[in-house]
Amino acid sequence: MWFITGASRGFGREWAIAALDRGDRVAATARDLATLDDLAARYGEALLPIRLDVTDRAADFAAVARAHEHFGRLDVVVNNAGYGHFGFVEELTEQEARDQIETNLFGALWVTQAALPYLRAQRGGHILQVSSVGGVTAFPNLGIYHASKWALEGLSQSLAQEVASFGIRVTLIEPAGFATDWAGSSARRSTPLPDYGQVHAEADRARSRRVARPGDPKASAAAVLRIVDAEDPPLRVFFGELPLQLVRADYEQRLRTWEQWQPVAELAQG
Repeated sequence: MWFITGASRGFGREWAIAALDRGDRVAATARDLATLDDLAARYGEALLPIRLDVTDRAADFAAVARAHEHFGRLDVVVNNAGYGHFGFVEELTEQEARDQIETNLFGALWVTQAALPYLRAQRGGHILQVSSVGGVTAFPNLGIYHASKWALEGLSQSLAQEVASFGIRVTLIEPAGFATDWAGSSARRSTPLPDYGQVHAEADRARSRRVARPGDPKASAAAVLRIVDAEDPPLRVFFGELPLQLVRADYEQRLRTWEQWQPVAELAQG
């Protein structure tokens, strides 16, 4: 039985369909239940649509409890709900920053906390955290988005160690650009400052190159099923061809810098 947030479109919708098509049951959440009407008509009692804004902690706990009561157990919890915010760090308003963290980090945290008692009681389950290649590297114009995903990465790595003895697995899914409308109507944008005009243009060109060949959300469903069915699923897994190339270059540079400055690190040790 699956519990999937953000199932109205993109990854969440495709993964819900894949699970339902193979006979699994799914509790699918969305802020607008009308987006799930076609799936409800198609799959009947195998689908439980739940209206949910993941920033509402009490509603998260109620939604997970309802799903467990309805289906009798939880097996796969997918924290997919989230969005991207475009804006240079200086351009962010307080509300924009808080909204991004509330959705991408706290939303996943509250759903995870709500699910864990059920997973511990049944001594098993799998939590899929939808992170991003932006959870392990960073680009300009996405600072607060990166902050939310880097935080989710650290939270989930700790969580994986805390719950392993209960048979609970945790996997961070780290996609590159996919054709999910992530940068379209679902994205939010800060008001740009004129002084950053040239740097904005450079950042936009670089991003266009990174997403020139976006991944297919429908194809990603087969990858998710492979992870869920694995006897020993990974803590982290990239989705798409580009992330390994990007992260390898970033981490090699980090290691070179750390090694170069190791004498200073030892000086600080005292």
